[in-house]
Amino acid sequence: MTTLVTGTAGFIGYHTAERLLARGEPVVGVDVVNAYYDPSLKEARLQRLAAKAGFSEARIDIADAAALTAIFAAHRPKRVIHLAAQAGVRYSVENPGAYIDSNLVGFANILEGCRHHGVEHLTYASTSSVYGANQDMPFSERHGVGHPLSLYAATKRANELMAHTYAHLYALPCTGLRFFTVYGPWGRPDMALFKFTKAILQGQPIEVYNHGQMQRDFTYIDDIVEGVIRASDQAAEVEAAWDASVPHPDPSRSGVAPYRIFNIGRGAPVQLMAYIETLEAKLGKQATYHMLPMQQGDVSATFADTSALDAAVGYRPSTPIEVGVGRFVDWYRAYYAV
Repeated sequence: MTTLVTGTAGFIGYHTAERLLARGEPVVGVDVVNAYYDPSLKEARLQRLAAKAGFSEARIDIADAAALTAIFAAHRPKRVIHLAAQAGVRYSVENPGAYIDSNLVGFANILEGCRHHGVEHLTYASTSSVYGANQDMPFSERHGVGHPLSLYAATKRANELMAHTYAHLYALPCTGLRFFTVYGPWGRPDMALFKFTKAILQGQPIEVYNHGQMQRDFTYIDDIVEGVIRASDQAAEVEAAWDASVPHPDPSRSGVAPYRIFNIGRGAPVQLMAYIETLEAKLGKQATYHMLPMQQGDVSATFADTSALDAAVGYRPSTPIEVGVGRFVDWYRAYYAV
């Protein structure tokens, strides 16, 4: 069974495609390979995938409807795992147009491709950022998400609503996954762990926002991929016994459509300074801190309730930061020969 995975030059998309290929499943990888961050890292990921049996690359922009439709028509994937997006809370403040093109237009094209080409299940990336101004911890799929604090978060919430509409109108099973601060080998250079590691090894100060008064539910990449694939393996279904005249008590699900949303997070938030101290210990080198105020559009804390994911697919992320950060440092030193 062929799976179309978007964002295969990216961090999570690369790891997801690699895991599917290791299971012996053909993967069609879609990515435009833009310059949001170092394209050479993206090319290196793709080279590793290209060396594996069963991988086909389609270098297109998902905002190009005609090009994407041609890929669906040529390969007829049964499942789609949509991980391509313009990422980053802070960048969305500077360049909102990139988020409209990729996260809204691109996602609409993905939905249309699934609708017209017999896709059996669409699994797509959302984000913990949709919780926005919500202060109730841990974040639950039952919580309201009507107050996003960045355009990035708003586009991802829009994706969830668009997916529900397609699930209802066209019986397209859709599963949305709200990722919580993903890190690990082959990670993104714009993320904290990558930036901190590079700066510390180069003897440069690290930028610590909100003067270090932040906590994140750091989630290791292998845990994320396991959750993604388990969710993809079990298509969302309509709750046949549900009374559609009564509002559903869980807004992450729908009694009238094959639709659901799950958090994927470690479920154990870590103070930012403790995370940095773990990195310093793994590197064997002390950081110099440049303390800064909170960045526009950011939030001070994230914390995932993953009970719904566990109940649905029997999985709960578990990798501690000491293990995950250590694996990242080993990869970074090997990849950059430092």
